[in-house]
Amino acid sequence: MIFGRTPELPTPEQALKGRATPEFEVPARHTVLGNPLLGPYPEGFQVADFALGCFWGAERKFWQTQGVWTTYVGYQGGYTENPSYEEVCSGLTGHTEAVRVVFDPARVSYASLLKLFWESHNPTQGFRQGNDVGTQYRSAIYTHSAEQEAGAKASLEAYQQVLTAAGHGTITTTVLPAENRPFWPAEPYHQQYLDKNPDGYCGIGGTGALLDTPSETNWGRACPTGISPAPEAGE
Repeated sequence: MIFGRTPELPTPEQALKGRATPEFEVPARHTVLGNPLLGPYPEGFQVADFALGCFWGAERKFWQTQGVWTTYVGYQGGYTENPSYEEVCSGLTGHTEAVRVVFDPARVSYASLLKLFWESHNPTQGFRQGNDVGTQYRSAIYTHSAEQEAGAKASLEAYQQVLTAAGHGTITTTVLPAENRPFWPAEPYHQQYLDKNPDGYCGIGGTGALLDTPSETNWGRACPTGISPAPEAGE
């Protein structure tokens, strides 16, 4: 958390350089789901990356979702290689606190994960989430395909309408390709933190505004045509 000044992102020149190799070893398996954190993953499974504030509570939201095979937390979207938690908290890495979600698309759709993402935090707060203040707490979606990018942007547009109707402000979430934005795993004690510490801090909380399910509107389609149901032929 940063006190005494308004958080701002560093330039590449200002950012800490980091290190070529990590200073720790990532745990082999998920403490709740029992599956490998870093792979290998079953054939046909997909990866999604989300940043929605403190990653302790964010990760729990996703591992509790049916169809999610494994999750782990880390740092993404900035400049510093293999950063430490302390470096990320300094505001000098440019990274977000992020969650990597490996899921079975036959059991849970990417659109359903997007709905969970939006409803689990307040995406209008810029460089903060609740009482947590800092650039690392900003909202972001890092996409792994053109289909994910299209779905993420359509869901953002749809949720903005929901938030506006409920009296909330403008979404500040960024949608960016995961390519060239490596996901650096966080230290072992951060992984599944709220499983190891059930009474631990969780700063995750949504606005209470609910996004329609993808079946009710067509924002969840791979090639969305809008956020209202498509008209029937002849209408």
